[in-house]
Amino acid sequence: MNARLNPVESHVTAQFGKRLVAAAKVLEGSSLPAAIRELVMLRASQINGCGFCVDMHTKDAAHAGVTHQRLHLVAAWREATVFTEAERAALELAEQGTRIADAAGGVTDEAWARAAKHYDEEQLAALVCTISLINAFNRGNVMLQLPAGDYQPGRPA
Repeated sequence: MNARLNPVESHVTAQFGKRLVAAAKVLEGSSLPAAIRELVMLRASQINGCGFCVDMHTKDAAHAGVTHQRLHLVAAWREATVFTEAERAALELAEQGTRIADAAGGVTDEAWARAAKHYDEEQLAALVCTISLINAFNRGNVMLQLPAGDYQPGRPA
């Protein structure tokens, strides 16, 4: 499978991508744990059908210490016993924030309250920004049909 266009060769997508990556760097410096960020990005990417990002965030989550068992169960997190209440709250927020068009009110007050029990304001802000950012990446990658499978943690995508 080949991408519809090379995002590095297009001036517009290259510049836009640089800014998205800069936003991701801000989130890396937040107090939200890397494993939580990766689980949230993986779940949103699964929902959006972004193979490129599923590949990336599965590998980055493993690199951040998330076990293979937990990675395999992210799509079924509600039934899995391997996630903490804090992780469940973050995954719920990610799902509702990603599927925002499926619910007239967007993220429910109940989901927000569950997340607020586990994360302080800065971490909640980082969660909101992480969910927003990964959805932007997913949508661009799906439209461009970026192929999945070759990502290596620690190397530029």
